[in-house]
Amino acid sequence: MPTKAQNDRVLMLEGVHNFRDYGGYRIAGGGRLRRGWLWRSGQHYGATDADLVAIDALGITAVFDLRTDDERAHHPCRRPAEFSATINYADSPDRGNAPHLVAARSVPKRTPEATRAMLRKTYETIAFRPELQAAIKGYLAELTEGRGPSLINCMAGKDRTGIAVAMLHLATGVHRDDIMADYLLTKTAGDPEARILSGLEIIRQKACEIDEASARTLMDVDADYLETALAAIEDRYGTTDAFLEEAFGLDDPKRERLRDALVES
Repeated sequence: MPTKAQNDRVLMLEGVHNFRDYGGYRIAGGGRLRRGWLWRSGQHYGATDADLVAIDALGITAVFDLRTDDERAHHPCRRPAEFSATINYADSPDRGNAPHLVAARSVPKRTPEATRAMLRKTYETIAFRPELQAAIKGYLAELTEGRGPSLINCMAGKDRTGIAVAMLHLATGVHRDDIMADYLLTKTAGDPEARILSGLEIIRQKACEIDEASARTLMDVDADYLETALAAIEDRYGTTDAFLEEAFGLDDPKRERLRDALVES
């Protein structure tokens, strides 16, 4: 049966990987993000019946699925029978591919080192993908309403989801060290080996033949990736605050509303 573990942050499910609460972090100025209100995960295609019972018990009111139309068509998420949450889907990118598939197909000579370099290159532009920005903007707007617990997911719950979560953390005033720690929790959350093998199967189906070492690199997270994305934002916009306002409309009053909805003492 699914259980909570790892400091009560990770929900240990059987067929859904990287499912965890990204609330609870301290906020600059006082308070913490609410627990049990902000959930992130990989896709729910492999959810077991026991997983669905555990997910249903969370009381989720809104889901934001960041995967492409093609990803959802080939790996539709399972939902609880009486699941009443609003399901929001990201638009598919013009180039049609998810970031991990772009990275997999762009490596001329597939080695772990080349794959790592391509992932770093992917993170230089991931925050500027129009379809991801639009989805994150809608996600942040929903969270501002404070209607209830939410879930955001992509295929593995690490790249697109990682950027979305980092934006929420930045907008509410979570410390950079905690933002990075949450991002890197993918390495140990749940059953990392099962997550990697599931991703390996999908990558081989959709991208091309890839050796296991390179695929494992593709399914990993590294501090350098998120640091690269944040550096690219600051290089283009000057500050992350400027980016949050221009890309997502988060001026000071809207950020305060977001904090009002999500921060507890």
